[in-house]
Order: sequence, then structure tokens, then C-alpha cells
Amino acid sequence: MKSFVALLALGASVVPALGGMVTRQSQSKGKSTPVEVKGNAFFAGDKRFYVRGVAYQPGGAADAKDPLLDLKGLERDIKNFKSLGINTIRVYTIDNAKNHDKAMQMLDDAGIYLALDANTPKYSLNRETQATLHRSYNDVYLQSVFATVDAFADYTNLLLFFSGNEVINAKNNTGAATYIKAVTRDMKRYISNTKSRPIPVGYSAADVAENIEQQALFFNCGTDDERSDFFAFNDYSWCDPSSFKEAGWDKKVETYKDYSKPIFLSEFGCITNKREWKEINSLYGDDMTSVYSGGLAYEYTEEPNGYGLVSLENGEIKTNDDFDTLKKQYAAVKTPSGSGGFKENGKASECPPADDEWEVTSTILPEIPSKALDMMKKGAGTAPGLDGDGSHFAGETSASEATPGSGAATRVPNGQAAAGGDGSGAAAGVDVPLRFVAMLGASVLFGVVLLF
Repeated sequence: MKSFVALLALGASVVPALGGMVTRQSQSKGKSTPVEVKGNAFFAGDKRFYVRGVAYQPGGAADAKDPLLDLKGLERDIKNFKSLGINTIRVYTIDNAKNHDKAMQMLDDAGIYLALDANTPKYSLNRETQATLHRSYNDVYLQSVFATVDAFADYTNLLLFFSGNEVINAKNNTGAATYIKAVTRDMKRYISNTKSRPIPVGYSAADVAENIEQQALFFNCGTDDERSDFFAFNDYSWCDPSSFKEAGWDKKVETYKDYSKPIFLSEFGCITNKREWKEINSLYGDDMTSVYSGGLAYEYTEEPNGYGLVSLENGEIKTNDDFDTLKKQYAAVKTPSGSGGFKENGKASECPPADDEWEVTSTILPEIPSKALDMMKKGAGTAPGLDGDGSHFAGETSASEATPGSGAATRVPNGQAAAGGDGSGAAAGVDVPLRFVAMLGASVLFGVVLLF
């Protein structure tokens, strides 16, 4: 009897210890098939996925509001999204402290995925100088980025995250490349360590003619933990009337024909002349699908820059000629069937050498700040939202350079999350240390021996 009581006591002591190591499960939300990267293309299950969408930020970049919190406006706009025949919207700013279940469900019900920027105006890299770049790459900034991951990772219609947008827009700030790449590395690691599925992370570049190719190569070179999952750029070089060759898009396809990751246009739609959207024919046709995976027309609402497809006045939406023409072009050019000539296998790019247009003299990235590293196990914690104090001059910066490969994740997404979005929980059940399992087994065996 005493032996039995001892065994019960042993069990009572073990259960709380084991319970502390089991995280709450990550619950997938939505009916959409999650999109993954295979070779140089996106796939939803076994079907190739082409980005076919619009940029969606009512109020523009200057008005940092979360459009997914305006449910009435979103419901109104989804009708137009469905009329356009799109499958993706890009949102540049969200409030990571708010719940987005309803908005994401509305998009999911309409068959629409979300391409989401992880930065906000107050939580972003400051490209002014190398000193401000280093100062702004800190744990407070990364905590906000990781909190955005926490807020959206469970939605099956989350397509991807952008780790940055047009941070490099001239040759004199190409030094930002190592910091952008570090953020991409850190996001990939956080997702792999704490989430239930892989979510593509990459960069949205400005189409700076002098160094756009160097950008593409740089974000795909080095160790696997450092490489982007895709490369996107904002391309306004096709100005109607034009053609695949006149716009120079044939040369771009040739340039990137051996690129091993998905490429797509994170913005397109020149307004120099009347927009006929003829680039749709090439973007989703045989001209480009072996290399490109679609794109996002810029932009949904009319802002001072004059790119909008609809005007918004007093809550009422009115479509314009650009909307009607884009709708006709999308309807006329169906999504390609089959694999579209994608390349399943590829290799990392060679890192570009420094030159007059690419002032990146080292491929070594900054080490993740130590407090941000702790979040890989603990989670990001409470999100700052859009009302936070900002991160440009806050927190702890990187203390040293990182060893290539040191940013690799410690687990692979397998259906269980390793840490709760609120920072609760420790490691997932699959990550219980083997030494603990061995100790538990030995203890139970010893208890059984006592019974006899």
C-alpha cells in the first residue's frame, strides 16, 4: 500500500511538470487551403496559386488605419473584390492588438487571401543612416512584428507576410539590405518555432533600375535561414499603350529565369496614360508564368496620387473606368491550368558584389537582439497596436554580427504551436526534452518495481 501511495505521489508531481510544458493548441481558422512555396511557385495543395489581386489601404499610407476593422466598409468592398474576380488583397497597416476573426472570415468566405505587411509607420526600420538602421533594429520593433505574426498566423487565408516595403529606394540606402534580411530571417524563425504551419515571408522591393537585380539576388543568397521565401517588387514600367517587349518585361523574365523562389509584382499599374491593363495578358500567360506568380494592381481606393480604382465619399463607393477595364482584363485572362512551367528545384543565388549602385560590402547579418531571441520560446506577448509608443529609438539593439546559419529554427511546423500568441506555454509536446522523457520513464519503472 505504501508503495502504491508513493507511486501516486510520483504521478502527482510529474503531471504538473509535464502540463507546464504543453502549450495550448494552435487552431486553424478558415476553409481556405493554406498556400505554400514549392520551387519557384506558390501552391494551394496540389494546385498552383497565382496572386491575382489589388492593394487595399483606404485612406492611403499617410492615414495609418487598419482597414480590416471597418467591417461595414469591408463588406461593401468585398462585393467589388468578387466582381473583379480577384483572390488576394494586400494590406499595408493593421492593428496587431485587435481581433480580426470577423474580417478574415468575411474574406475567407469570399475566397480571398491576405498578403500582409508586418510593419507599421511607428514600428519599422529607419533607413535614414546606417546608425538609425542599427538603432531601429531592436527587440521592441521585433516584438511588434512577431505580435503581428501571432495575430494572423492561424488564418488559413493568410497568404504571406512582407518583411518590408521599399526600404531600399536609392543606391545610398542599399545598406539597409542586411537589416531587411535579418528581419526576414527572424520572422521565418519565429513562425517555424511557434506556429502550426509554414507561412511565406519575403520582401517587397522598389523597382530601382540600378539595383533591383542585386536586391533579388541578395535576398536569395546565403544560408537557408537567411533566404526569403519569395521576392516581390513594385513595377510600373508597363505604361499603355505597350507590349511585353516594349515594356522590357521580356528582359526581366530572362533575368530571373533561373531564380529559385517565387517572384510576383507586389504593385503594378502605370498611370502615365490611360490604363488598359494589357500587362494582365502577359502576367498570367505563357510569356511569364514559368517565372512570375501574378501580381497586385495598385490600388483600390482613389488617393491623392491618382491610382485608385474606386472613389470613396461619405461611405459610398463609386467605381471608375480603371476598375471596369481591370475587371474586363481579369475576366478575359483566366488563371492558367497545370503547373505553368514552374521549376520545382533550384539553388540559392550568388550574393552580388558591391559596386557603385550596390553599396553592400558584407553579407553578414546583425545578430538578433537577445530579448527578441527569448521570444522564440516565450512568444511575443502583448501587442503594441497602432497606439504604441513606437520602436525607432527604443529597446535593445543587436550586440554583434550573426554567424551564418545561426538563425535556423529549432523546430518545424507540424500541426502544433510551440508558444501561445500571448506568450503563454513553453514548448510543444513534440519538443519535450528527451532527458525529461527518460527521467519520467525511469521514475515510473521504479514505481512499478516498488509495487511488487
